[in-house]
Amino acid sequence: MAEPIPAESCDNRLERSLIIEIIRVTEKAAIAAARLRGKLDDIAADKSAIEAMHEELNLVHIDGTILIGEANGQSASKLFAGEMIGSGRGPKCDIALDPLEGTTICAKDLQNAMSVIAIAKPGSLLNAPDVYMEKIAIGPGYKEGIISLENTPAQNLGSLAEAKGVEISDLNVCILDRQRHGKLIGEVNEAGASIRLISDGDLAGVINTTNSYETGIDIYMGSGGAREGVLAACALCCMGGQMQGRLILDSKEKLRQAANMGIDNPRRIYNLSDMAHGDIMFAATGVTDGNLLSGVRFEPHQTVTNSLVMRSTSKTIREVSTRHPLKNSSN
Repeated sequence: MAEPIPAESCDNRLERSLIIEIIRVTEKAAIAAARLRGKLDDIAADKSAIEAMHEELNLVHIDGTILIGEANGQSASKLFAGEMIGSGRGPKCDIALDPLEGTTICAKDLQNAMSVIAIAKPGSLLNAPDVYMEKIAIGPGYKEGIISLENTPAQNLGSLAEAKGVEISDLNVCILDRQRHGKLIGEVNEAGASIRLISDGDLAGVINTTNSYETGIDIYMGSGGAREGVLAACALCCMGGQMQGRLILDSKEKLRQAANMGIDNPRRIYNLSDMAHGDIMFAATGVTDGNLLSGVRFEPHQTVTNSLVMRSTSKTIREVSTRHPLKNSSN
């Protein structure tokens, strides 16, 4: 275990040693969830990941507060927004996490389930309510402002195609396969772009835009969880890219919830830097195989995990393959 990090050593940047610590957190959660892959029990898989992440995160030398986490009353009353976490002997941090992004994906052993966490200096992340968010995202390498939630899908696709030097028909758009996206799917199809529908896991959909040559995804469009939107913004802050989000506050209760969290403009469009900025560390470990990460692999004498870990200030992206020997295996 790492030596405690004195609180007084923390300035405007997080301690570099936390990179290794947060990988361990997502690895433990991913392994726990992977033991229930394909068992058709999303609640059990989610609960297992929550328990494992909670236990490991409490060993990390931070004075953490969960800003984006589990909703109270779900499969476990742990890792909920507002919970204090960590050993308490390190820097103060805000935390966004999802022990199992894609619970249904894991239960059905489909692609792109993962365990994710982001840590940041207090005040660096949008404190989003538990509502849906309209989202649009692209990867790095483009001038600012070529996508906007105020544009039509055809306009956004035209701008991206022009920036890439291709035709709209060469673009691949990732969209969650939901009834609410019927109009969006129709407009994207009419514009001439290809569509990749995903059953769950829009966080992975956003992250996959950062490496379109490998994933085949050029742009993400559609609505999904606002908390997942903040996590996606953390990843894009580290990997590069553009993203906009707008909360969907379509009831008095949601408007009241947002107002209680200090959100006074229900139609505000949030840019990437509004959702995540400053020194951010982000880690993701694959639970099932995906476009960017292989899932947990159980072997006779070891368990193998594959992770991405990155930091916004250095823009470093590390691919980490870890072999975890089984406790009862001989040396």
